Amino acid sequence: MQTTLADVSSWQLPQLDVNYGVGERIQLTGEIPYVVVNASGQPQATGWGNANPGVKWRFFDQGEGGWQMSTFPMYQTGVSSEAQRKGIGVAGPRLFLPLQVARKVGALSFNLEVGTYVPWHGDHEDIIGAVVGQQLTPRLELDGEIYDDHVRGAPHVTTLDVGGRYHLHRGLNLLFMGGRSLSGNSPGQVEFMGYLGIQILLSNYGRTFSEAP
Repeated sequence: MQTTLADVSSWQLPQLDVNYGVGERIQLTGEIPYVVVNASGQPQATGWGNANPGVKWRFFDQGEGGWQMSTFPMYQTGVSSEAQRKGIGVAGPRLFLPLQVARKVGALSFNLEVGTYVPWHGDHEDIIGAVVGQQLTPRLELDGEIYDDHVRGAPHVTTLDVGGRYHLHRGLNLLFMGGRSLSGNSPGQVEFMGYLGIQILLSNYGRTFSEAP
């Protein structure tokens, strides 16, 4: 994943995201990025960022075409003061508490997520995001997302992106996304963000708790 702000660009190479389904409604997950930061006038900084182990639980499910609700609490580890200064990660630890609501209406799928980061120290951070997606072909799914990230006491960062998933082979998907902030090139806003990745499904349960095509 790449994120570009004024005079700073950050890459996550790689972004490791490992998931394991326990039945049809529970998923164990772990995420950690290796971060490369290029800041104007500064030497390149690299290192492992914040790790995010968590558990996703879909506690309400009306089936295909009905409402689905889940929660995805994650424990985010901290990084050193030096890594924070270089932009590799943020202070921690902190707990992420989200609520996710999804429903499919006709050919469109709608997803809403609201959540907050509860820190052991430092500022709270609140997020809200909405995604609308459609399966255009048996292999290609496209999604549009608007996402607002607000560290209390700081300006909102609201981004718009378009992404999707392309089925390459059974158990193998290509993931892609590109977007930017709605607030232009103001200080602290995202001038560009994007990712390109491979999703490997080794069982019947992936991130979306559905059988791989």
